[in-house]
Amino acid sequence: MDAVEAAFAATPRTRFLPRAERRRADHDGPLPIGHGMTCSQPRTVAAMLRLLDVRPGDRVLDVGSGSGWTTALLAHLTGPTGDVLGLEVEPDLVDLGTANLAGHLAGQHAAAHRPGARIEAARPGVLGDPGGAPYDRVLVSAEARDLPTALVDQLGPGGRMVVPVDGTMLLVRATPTGPEVTRHGAYLFVPLREP
Repeated sequence: MDAVEAAFAATPRTRFLPRAERRRADHDGPLPIGHGMTCSQPRTVAAMLRLLDVRPGDRVLDVGSGSGWTTALLAHLTGPTGDVLGLEVEPDLVDLGTANLAGHLAGQHAAAHRPGARIEAARPGVLGDPGGAPYDRVLVSAEARDLPTALVDQLGPGGRMVVPVDGTMLLVRATPTGPEVTRHGAYLFVPLREP
């Protein structure tokens, strides 16, 4: 079992879905969580996490945290020495994601397994968390029209960002000579609300 499979096993999607959708948690497709937003398809999330290559102790920014599921998965991957900040634009989903994440972390077996993970409201007119940068990893779960340079700028040296842009999943690596971008298939996401 690789790290992503272990994170999925430890972080059941069921806990992060509205009650009416929980019976469909095993469905490999996006499920509605309200406000026109979805909990992404598990296969897509797994592919994104493998591209992101999160390591224990990483500082991770989760843009578009929604129900809190990706934030919890990232928290598992970073381990007890990591730090994960989930950002969400919908106030009701900030509350939902925060409650879901807290419930999940409270259910972990020992304090050593409770990494630093939280969900906050995205600041109006600001993409990401420039004040908290640099980040080792940035996950974006909404589709941008163009590569969001404001988020690229929040990557630390050697950092990685996974972001859907205009229907294509991109992996952005921060290198000494500038961002290196590779393409990894076609995907559909809700639009990223950019300032």
